[in-house]
Amino acid sequence: MSRRGKFITFEGLDGTGKSTQMRKLGEVLRAAGQKIVETREPGGTATGEKIRRVLLDSKTDGLDPLAEMALMFASRAQHIAEVIEPALAAGAIVLCDRFTDSTEAYQGSGRRLGSAAVLDLHRVLCGNLQPDLTLLLDSDAAASVSRARRRNTRASKNMGRGHDENRFEQEKRAFFLRVHEGYMAIARREPGRVVMMDARGTPAQTHAKIVEVVRRRLKL
Repeated sequence: MSRRGKFITFEGLDGTGKSTQMRKLGEVLRAAGQKIVETREPGGTATGEKIRRVLLDSKTDGLDPLAEMALMFASRAQHIAEVIEPALAAGAIVLCDRFTDSTEAYQGSGRRLGSAAVLDLHRVLCGNLQPDLTLLLDSDAAASVSRARRRNTRASKNMGRGHDENRFEQEKRAFFLRVHEGYMAIARREPGRVVMMDARGTPAQTHAKIVEVVRRRLKL
């Protein structure tokens, strides 16, 4: 029987470099002989990617916050069943760009739905699956959101009609301040799992810090 794998999640506001850092960590771990699965939320499965398009498209007007949260968890439940749990059972290290902490920060805090509802749904729909390590990339909120807006606008133009992931980035500053505080509250509540990473330096500097934390925490 193979040893169960490890589950590492990357969290933070859009524009903090999560996707880049996840990819760079994956390269290091593969070079060290580890079996790696890289995935993302919302998405990660054919069903989840369809839900992602609904959730992030700026033309999705009038989506109720509760419906938004329900769609996030629908995507996540399928993702766990189809990708995450099978990979962990096979002994792989799963690297995931966002997980339930994002829902708690964006919907629980940003949309003011509260943490209790998010955590209750996580227990019911996700079997209370917890990451072994969460890397919370933190930087200036305004700068991060500006980078995300530019990136998503550029991607929309390059990939053509139908590719639009700007719905959250169109929110006002107060929303992102609430999201940021939501993340800080999670980090304070779960210091054994969540490691705050200052992402204000260069990508190379952030990467070096992440590799050190992963090696130390997970003994890889």
